[in-house]
Amino acid sequence: MKKIKKDQNGGIVFFKTQQLDVISKFYIEKIDCNFWLDQGGCHILQFENMLIGFCQRENADIQGMITFYYASHDEVNQMYRQLKEIALSEPKDNSDYKIYHFFAKDPDGRTIEFQYFWDE
Repeated sequence: MKKIKKDQNGGIVFFKTQQLDVISKFYIEKIDCNFWLDQGGCHILQFENMLIGFCQRENADIQGMITFYYASHDEVNQMYRQLKEIALSEPKDNSDYKIYHFFAKDPDGRTIEFQYFWDE
């Protein structure tokens, strides 16, 4: 994975969490994110070309959804096998969006999705 440089334009989506170390460890160990920047009370993680920030707060943001997409059907299946205990269902095709995907919950209860876009 190519590290996103701090001198490039880009964006970060931030979420509040009540358990900063637990949530960071989850995304690093289970989802294969990399630690991008430690701001003390906020950790910014990188997954390929996406930056996600988590900040220690009294309440967690659990609305919205974080979607991770993969280059192959098999990679989604591999993530399902790794996360089966927190998955909400098995991977399936969704003809409305032309994707293969499944949903899970992170330690805060936030919905996360893992998907593959069908080849055209």
